[in-house]
Amino acid sequence: MPKICAFAGKGGVGKTTITAMLVRFLMEKTNNEPILAVDADPNSNLNEMLGAQVNVTIGEARESIKKEVPAGMAKDTWIEMKVHEAVIENKGYDLLVMGRPEGTGCYCAANSLAKKHIDLLKENYAYVVIDNEAGMEHMSRLVTTDVDHLFVVSDASARGLLTAKRILELITELNLNIAKTHVLINRLQDKDGLELAHVAEAKGMAVTGVIRYDSTIVEGDVKGYTVFSLNGKSMALQDAYSIFEKTLWGKE
Repeated sequence: MPKICAFAGKGGVGKTTITAMLVRFLMEKTNNEPILAVDADPNSNLNEMLGAQVNVTIGEARESIKKEVPAGMAKDTWIEMKVHEAVIENKGYDLLVMGRPEGTGCYCAANSLAKKHIDLLKENYAYVVIDNEAGMEHMSRLVTTDVDHLFVVSDASARGLLTAKRILELITELNLNIAKTHVLINRLQDKDGLELAHVAEAKGMAVTGVIRYDSTIVEGDVKGYTVFSLNGKSMALQDAYSIFEKTLWGKE
């Protein structure tokens, strides 16, 4: 069975960047094991962080049911075909993008389709890395039923930690099948560390790791660089790699 790693957190905390860092980490640290990256956020930009071009999304596949299904073909068969077409093959990883629905109506149908076919696709991979929709309300609609590691990302703020706490509480309330959860504080500056540690402790949360503020990532965002453009000396990249080694493989 593949190892499923997912990321959650409020908007703007940098979870997509950290998701892309995990994809890069797995590409570098595993023995060419197959990786599926899934952008489950309708505001898709994981592909930009990975430098991949998107041609077809799950949202578009959902819309195609209304007008493109050939006579005599079951809708489920058509969708399965379109979902496989939406898998973008890249050197070192494949990418599947949720995208936005083109028409009106509930987005739940696209999520249901993604969940079903990701569960089928994941058997072909050693790792599945999922960038989830920002916020909390989507947690009941996780696009795969089983998650081995959920990384709940907060920025270096009390508000971000409050959202992380609420996400953890919601996981318990919904009885989601998540084996392990890890709270990460992103963009931490030295002066914030002790105070935020006290805030997290007061909220009853254990912080798994911190990722330091790194100006090279900010510059890269402005210039449109990918995660593969980051120098190996990047503080944030080093911190993320250390966290992944500890949580995924138990290395201190």
